[in-house]
Amino acid sequence: QMGMPDSRIRVYQTKHRSEELRHSGIDNIEFLFSANKGVSETQLKKVASGGELSRLVLAIKSLIAHSTALPTLIFDEVDTGISGEVAQKVGKIMQKLADHHQVICITHLPQIASKGVDHFFVYKENVKGKTVSNVKRLDEEQRIVEIAKMLSGEKPGEMAIANAKELLMDV
Repeated sequence: QMGMPDSRIRVYQTKHRSEELRHSGIDNIEFLFSANKGVSETQLKKVASGGELSRLVLAIKSLIAHSTALPTLIFDEVDTGISGEVAQKVGKIMQKLADHHQVICITHLPQIASKGVDHFFVYKENVKGKTVSNVKRLDEEQRIVEIAKMLSGEKPGEMAIANAKELLMDV
């Protein structure tokens, strides 16, 4: 569903050489991954791109959420390394998760931002020589403008506004 039809992951659990309990436990866990057909699994940290890693985290959280009591799922820039159709699919997966969980997502992609029920804009400003972060809940018109800015830049034109409205209709 997330644009990685031939991906595979294997998880290996072994005991540390000594039976001594460490700060990370007594087990050694290794994740092996391949995103492509005919390519053998290699350590996840060595082969996964940012986009592959983001989608893998989404898949794992989705699986865990269905079998564990997780009322809230937080995704911080799950859109790293993805775009277009894959972003649309990731947005739909998150939208489906939101049927049974509260989903909080920090994103820079309009395809993902448009799937949310509520849209908050996070921004920084200088106040008396100090940088302050702020969060503002957007109304429907402000949301259209912000999604249009994600599509085309600071001063969105008519086409970007129309595209933002189209993305929001697909909720």
